[in-house]
Amino acid sequence: MAGRRRGRGNNAQQHQAPQHQRAGPRGSQRKPAAFAKSTGCDSQTPHDKLTITQARRGTPANRPVRVYADGIFDLFHSGHARALMQAKNVFPNTYLIVGVCSDELTHKLKGYTVMTEDERYDALTHCRYVDEVVRDAPWTLTTEFLHRHKIDFVAHDDIPYTSAGSEDVYKHIKEAGMFVATERTEGISTSDLITRIVKDYDIYVRRNLQRGYTARELNVGYINEKKYRLQEQVDKMKETVRTVEEKSKHFVYRVEEKSHDLIHKWEEKSREFISNFLELFGPDGAWARSLLHQY
Repeated sequence: MAGRRRGRGNNAQQHQAPQHQRAGPRGSQRKPAAFAKSTGCDSQTPHDKLTITQARRGTPANRPVRVYADGIFDLFHSGHARALMQAKNVFPNTYLIVGVCSDELTHKLKGYTVMTEDERYDALTHCRYVDEVVRDAPWTLTTEFLHRHKIDFVAHDDIPYTSAGSEDVYKHIKEAGMFVATERTEGISTSDLITRIVKDYDIYVRRNLQRGYTARELNVGYINEKKYRLQEQVDKMKETVRTVEEKSKHFVYRVEEKSHDLIHKWEEKSREFISNFLELFGPDGAWARSLLHQY
């Protein structure tokens, strides 16, 4: 499960679009993906079992290959989107169904999420690669669930997913020849994002206090609030001092530059003055020659 499953939100109900098969781009990505019906896929198109080889050849011609990917999708990020892009493009003609687990199931089996289930459901409907979203998706895929949604293949990275007492929740899918592997994106995950925030907790608290959030909204005590606000003032003073220092350095540099320029010009004028003086009053100057002519 991508990031293994993320939740649902209140706005999700607004996108209860009719379910239909779409081989090409979903309305050129002008509309959010549809939510799956609780009764599953109601398409009357014959749904014969496919092998991966058949699917890669682009068959059957009368319908897209129905690929299912599931996850938590908390703090939906580029790693999630890339995994879904791979799932969407694993076959020439793919209809991508994405299952998202509920808050209750996720909190019980994995841990607390940042986004609510409705927020996570809604985020998936706006991913360009997704054709349909299954809310309150199961943690382990049953034969009944696969048949109800007419799923041909399940896409996920190939690393065994240990959870809910199983060494790999996709083991039975792999054994049935219904598993297609995607690759994880290194350097980005929901856990990584949360770690960044926790690591720089003070910075983000001060950031949000500065942006108008109250200490109560941030669950910050009175003393810590005063500490953060004082630190903000100290940082502003430091920045003011740095700005003044930079301006002072620039001013001194300009003065030195002007001084050097004035000294250079004075030296040039001095040499010119001395040269003119010697030409006029020196031993061989015009004034000496004038005296010799007089005598």
